[in-house]
Amino acid sequence: MKAATEQSTVEGFDNNNNNNNINNNVEKEKKKKRRSNRRSKQNPTSSSANEICSVSSEFFGDGTAAPTPTASPMKQQGDNAPYCYDHQHDDTTLVSIPAAAAPMHINEQSPPQFVDAQTQDSWNGWNGDLVPSPPQIGFCPQRCYFSPHWPMEAVEMALEKGDVFKASFRVNAHNRLEAYCKVDGLPTDVLISGIPAQNRAVEGDIVAITMDSFSSWTKMKGSNRTCNNYATPEDCSLLTEADDVAGNIYKGKGELDKDKDTNYDSADCRNRPSQNQEDTEVYPNPNDSCHFPEKKYAYEDSGSLGPVSHLDPVRPANDSFDGQNNAAFESLNMSSCSKQIEVISAVQKMCSLVNAFPSKRPTARVVAIIEKSPRRERIVGQLNVKQWISVKGVSRKDAKKNKNLVSDNEYIQLTPIDPKFPKMMLFVRDLPEHIKKRLQSGDVTTEMDLIAAQLYDWGEESLFPRAHILHVFGKGSKVQTHLDAILFQNTICESEFSPEAMTCLPCFPWEVPEKELQSRLDLRNLCIFTIDPSTATDLDDALSIEKLPNGNCRVGVHIADVSYFVLPGTVLDDEAQFRSTTVYMLQKKIPMLPALFSDNIGSLNPGVDRVAVSMLLDINPAGDVVNRWIGRSVIQSCCKLSYELAQNIIDGAVDFESSNIIGESYPKVHGQFGWPDIITSVKSLCEISNVLKQKRFNDGALRLENPKVAFLFDEYGLPYDLILSERKESNFLVEEFMLLANTTAAEVICRVYPDNALLRRHPEPNMRKLRDFVAFCQKHGLKLDTSSSGQFHRSLELIKEKLKDDSVLFDILISYATRPMQLACYFCSGQLKERKHEWGHYALAVPFYTHFTSPLRRYPDIVVHRTLLAALEAEELYLKHRKALLVNKEEELQRCFTGIIFDKNAAESVEGREALSAAASKHGVPSTEILADVAAYCNERKLASRNVKDACDKLYMWHFLKKEILLSEARVLGLGPRFMSIYIQKLAIEQRIYYDEVEGLSVEWLEATSSVVLSMSAHRRAFRRGSHNKWRAFEEVAFVVDPYDLKVALDGSDGCENRDPNSRTEIDPAVFPLTVHLLSTIPVVLHAVGGDDGPLEIGVRLYMSSYYG
Repeated sequence: MKAATEQSTVEGFDNNNNNNNINNNVEKEKKKKRRSNRRSKQNPTSSSANEICSVSSEFFGDGTAAPTPTASPMKQQGDNAPYCYDHQHDDTTLVSIPAAAAPMHINEQSPPQFVDAQTQDSWNGWNGDLVPSPPQIGFCPQRCYFSPHWPMEAVEMALEKGDVFKASFRVNAHNRLEAYCKVDGLPTDVLISGIPAQNRAVEGDIVAITMDSFSSWTKMKGSNRTCNNYATPEDCSLLTEADDVAGNIYKGKGELDKDKDTNYDSADCRNRPSQNQEDTEVYPNPNDSCHFPEKKYAYEDSGSLGPVSHLDPVRPANDSFDGQNNAAFESLNMSSCSKQIEVISAVQKMCSLVNAFPSKRPTARVVAIIEKSPRRERIVGQLNVKQWISVKGVSRKDAKKNKNLVSDNEYIQLTPIDPKFPKMMLFVRDLPEHIKKRLQSGDVTTEMDLIAAQLYDWGEESLFPRAHILHVFGKGSKVQTHLDAILFQNTICESEFSPEAMTCLPCFPWEVPEKELQSRLDLRNLCIFTIDPSTATDLDDALSIEKLPNGNCRVGVHIADVSYFVLPGTVLDDEAQFRSTTVYMLQKKIPMLPALFSDNIGSLNPGVDRVAVSMLLDINPAGDVVNRWIGRSVIQSCCKLSYELAQNIIDGAVDFESSNIIGESYPKVHGQFGWPDIITSVKSLCEISNVLKQKRFNDGALRLENPKVAFLFDEYGLPYDLILSERKESNFLVEEFMLLANTTAAEVICRVYPDNALLRRHPEPNMRKLRDFVAFCQKHGLKLDTSSSGQFHRSLELIKEKLKDDSVLFDILISYATRPMQLACYFCSGQLKERKHEWGHYALAVPFYTHFTSPLRRYPDIVVHRTLLAALEAEELYLKHRKALLVNKEEELQRCFTGIIFDKNAAESVEGREALSAAASKHGVPSTEILADVAAYCNERKLASRNVKDACDKLYMWHFLKKEILLSEARVLGLGPRFMSIYIQKLAIEQRIYYDEVEGLSVEWLEATSSVVLSMSAHRRAFRRGSHNKWRAFEEVAFVVDPYDLKVALDGSDGCENRDPNSRTEIDPAVFPLTVHLLSTIPVVLHAVGGDDGPLEIGVRLYMSSYYG
């Protein structure tokens, strides 16, 4: 009955819409008069009242209750108001670079809003004028603002039937009213719009969602097609089926309600979807000028070098995997195949529906939280002390007199620095004593501190979740404070290794035992060397090369034998698995293994004997590996080369016959080899790497690489300058051989242990976003073929040649070409045994790939080493058994498991299976179930490590801009009547400039030409009901300079000779009126925002002259 009632409500919405609008207008006028009467009794210019009003604004996303105030990002940084989407501009349009690239919230019709009667009454009861008095802030036991969550028993039953879906919940950082859920198997994300529909889920939760009916799905962002209510005859049957599919899923919950005789219904409240941005992985450049660089390769993770620093990233659920999402998704698989049948059927139907109507985005609502996000435990934010004091009506002066300022039942609000999380309420009585004392004294500087908090409860009757303080980091303006907060947010273990773990290591100094010298292949006679960043200390890979008589080359890839020291099941192994990866923070690294081991005993340092796992690969002139040997070895590196020195050798800038090669500027050469040997080897390796690279691209590989920002640090560890750096040929030299070694290891372990191999896959791009990108390129006369990764790469190379005179535009294109890319992830081969077509790596164009070459800093590499060594031992056992059966004992047997040719019959024989089982047990190869958990956890930790790197980049960028502003040119990527999205060339980042509701600025949106004209305006603006009582200051949008002052500064006169160098620039300011088109170039000023008074942001303003054009 209830489901039928809901359905009739949906169908009747359009018919009643006009009447509702009339009634709403009447009601609004009444409310307006009531507010006017109240304001006449209050101070109309009270800033505190404005701030308080903003607290409730973010909860009226459905547009049916109180008016929604709009706070621009610049404004919210000043007064801590939440960013709320402005629904009064829904009818405007937006022109932008492809939809997937620019997350604009424009040009969308607000879909119908539905809430149940109880919830609707509760939301309408909140008038939005003022926050309730402190004891009742965000809590009212007489009201339920949210629907109850379904019991888990009901959720499990609905999941089995396919009536609800299990999904990972992600929030749009630009608009928290919009969240997205990734349902495994659906080609696009599902929109969860509005606070009631989100039903208390937060970023990272695993939720159960029920789909809305097809008729209420929203228009897909970036769709060039308008929604048409009329179907062609060919579409009629499909449209009917569409309603049936979505409707059945929508009504399935209602049927469940009848069966259980329980009301699990929730508010069906929807808002407009937002454009989301792909957040691709970031890879540090080995040439970065930092003390602790991380050596990584472009293809080993996602096949692309994503934007180095999206300083204000939009991170809703993406239409693609990321490391954390994938870890969650893999855990969602049900163990029973029979239980999956209905689920798969429902997903297939939804998938067909989505593919049939690509311009429509599915919408849904949360009915239960299946698994709470760990991020609930690690919230970082700042207390809204000024707001709390204002609510109490006590000024700072009165606070000194009133010693009983704090009562037991009062709340204070905490604003998270991550905009994806809601504001939270904390009991004042539960605050640490030193904070309560500061509150009692009216100390408003308390809100400058960064606070660590835990979200512990969010009831149906509470608008805000409740939290309590775990830790106080310190002042928000300090770099170290934010570094501590970054590690806390991402659960990075910074503690020292336990004594038990340290006892697992041998004594230092360490020498290779005689037993190992006898059992391993001795390669100390080879010219082996490392190539790493100049300040690297954990050297886990080395190279060598030999010329063979037949014209081939034998390339040696030697990897530190970490598994020899880190044995499975030991305390050290447990700690390494827990940390999972070394975390790099520009000026610091947090190692996965103790520094005594990673920098000394296990590191392939020059001049000392070290144990390694080596691959000797015979490569012909065409780049084919014609033979190989894999095994344990003893090596001695003769030299530690930096990337810069290796590049000088490649460029011919190093003359080994000259005397200048002997000196402090060059590293020492150990052993029997000299600089001529090293120089010859480097040049030979470079030649082969170029052949391998060209062969990879001919075979279909793809490379997407953006400029990187490198910081230059002073003696205090603070950035004083930044530069854009690019990888050089020496970087690619090392990369090619590491890729080859990783691919070889993957091929061996997945053949020998098909159910127990830890591999890494890179799924194909998101097709919808890829089509949008192709359409954009075509619109601008750029032909792009994305039928395969190889064609994609070749098309981009042609575009690069065509845009050789506009390198900035090409950088922008590459940046947006990464958006459709999905992130690579670890997985257990047995987990996808029935879906081997999903094992491949899209960017590398290979069927198998894994991580093998960095066991000092990545735990998955240790697991792969153990599996590979188990394959080697099983091969040895099997060949030993075969040799015992031979009449001619001198006959040489070919390697059957690790050689070029794999003997499947040997692996499947009784003797082969026994050997493989015994070796797997000895080396600790995990079972399929355990390995799947390890893969999921490593994905999560890898994402956390990447988040730390991104956050540190942003932090140091902010600190640099805090000392001095930066002038730069910018290209306009997206344009609308409210804001523009720009690409800042100097920093290789994307930012926004909001120009709506600015005092003294007139905005004219020209629909016909998709351009905007910005002009200075002398008249004051009238206040708009539902918004803040003042417009933003003109200075928040434009940095205006006098041309005369500029001339004086450039001439170095009038005492300006010590002026900041960034002020002396050839970049000229623009003039008003300013006409802006898509892809036009404009001058901008970058500056630091936040710190003590809010989250860290990179502010950007127009750089304008006070003269008129």
